[in-house]
Amino acid sequence: MKYGLVLSVMLAGALLSACGDKLEKQAADKRAAVTSVSSAASDIAQSLIPQRADPFIHRTPEGHYYFIATAPEFDRIELRSANSLQALANAEAKVVWRKRASGAMGANIWAPELHYFDNTWYIYFAAGDAEKPWLIRMYVLANRNVDPLQGEWEELGRINTARDSFALDATTFEHKGQRYLVWAQKDPEEKLNSALYLAALISPTQVGDVEVEISRPELEWEIQGYKVNEGAAVLIRNNKIFIAYSASATDHRYAMGLLWADADADLLNPASWHKLPQPVFSTNEGLHRYGPGHNSFTLADDGQSDIMVYHARDYLELQGTPLTDPNRHTYIRRLEWNSEGFPDFGQNKPD
Repeated sequence: MKYGLVLSVMLAGALLSACGDKLEKQAADKRAAVTSVSSAASDIAQSLIPQRADPFIHRTPEGHYYFIATAPEFDRIELRSANSLQALANAEAKVVWRKRASGAMGANIWAPELHYFDNTWYIYFAAGDAEKPWLIRMYVLANRNVDPLQGEWEELGRINTARDSFALDATTFEHKGQRYLVWAQKDPEEKLNSALYLAALISPTQVGDVEVEISRPELEWEIQGYKVNEGAAVLIRNNKIFIAYSASATDHRYAMGLLWADADADLLNPASWHKLPQPVFSTNEGLHRYGPGHNSFTLADDGQSDIMVYHARDYLELQGTPLTDPNRHTYIRRLEWNSEGFPDFGQNKPD
């Protein structure tokens, strides 16, 4: 009996130990699953500002930020102001200009950018005609107040180029004392939606006589849905002029590519420009990032680290069409650099 009792106690102990091990393993598995879900959730980027496409952030030398983007109603231009990037998320949006009731600049107010030069603030943007919404051309506003949220915005008018055709996404940069304009435009003689052009900027609304095509949609990833090169963003680093751009239809197939030229090259010579054959930033379903593009660049609060600003959707199926679905959100992410001095956009990294 004593032996049987001891054996029973031993068996009971073994059973309890086994049960305890099983329960502990189940708890550990549950904790691992929760950790995994939490980790996966942390990989999904949180937008900085919802429902704002074609985002552009201007940072002053003093470290103040201004945010401008396409409003989903396509009817106005807003500015936000803050002393840090994250503070832009809760900054008040002030309307600084509204579309005209008729005629030019009366529809499809797209892709505004805020620039400062010649002691003046400028907003470059695209707009259609109230009666002909798809008559998209490029326009400029100017404000000489020290604070772009104050003062009056003057309509300087249209940017005229050698081709009178669909044109949008103007951006400007200065290099070696010369200011340039980069924009997207349809070539009336070619069967494509838009290519990228570059010219010297003679005045805020006038380009020089030499306009060069620096990129056209010809690679497979650039012609998905539409044959598009647009949304240029310029970054000068490591003795090179980098231009990120966007291509294809503005759904999940939208993606970003990269052009570059040596800083000492003749920028008005098309042969100076080179293109990477593959996209540098595109849809990543695992990160809930669909159709990223139309980016800009700025600096982090430290004034040193490069930041990419872009828009994307966080789901695949559109609610309507690419233009009527308002959920292209603004995101920001740190831009890394590889050993060859080229930007690494972190395709498989979370923001």
